[in-house]
Amino acid sequence: MNGAGRLEAIWIKRAKLGPMDPVESARFEADRGIVGNANQGGRRQVTIIEREVFDHIRATLPDARPIMRRANLMVSGVRLAQTVGQVLAVGGLRILIQGETRPCYRMDEQCPGLTAALDPDWRGGVFGVVLDAGEVRVGDAAALSAS
Repeated sequence: MNGAGRLEAIWIKRAKLGPMDPVESARFEADRGIVGNANQGGRRQVTIIEREVFDHIRATLPDARPIMRRANLMVSGVRLAQTVGQVLAVGGLRILIQGETRPCYRMDEQCPGLTAALDPDWRGGVFGVVLDAGEVRVGDAAALSAS
């Protein structure tokens, strides 16, 4: 499943602890993150989840929605577990995976049981740093490669 994938959704968090706004496209700055996103710089410039994880979770938690994870990007066809040091290419953009995004109590505030459902096997997704400036759009290709 780490071959050709697709960018399924983009969300921008305009303020810390604020709502996640869905958008069709987003601009990225190298070594900063998403233009207009509250989190800038550091190791956690962008967070990424898998659509397939939420397809599976919704079998037991039908009210769970990907936006509840509070990630910036959702991909399909790309398995994110154990990918530290790999590069995720989305459209013409490259993101160096830095680590696993662990779920927190805020998940259960939105859907009871979501924290536990996201906890095993990297289901909460990954975070990384942006290597290139550029723009991505929902529907762009997504694929992993070694760094």
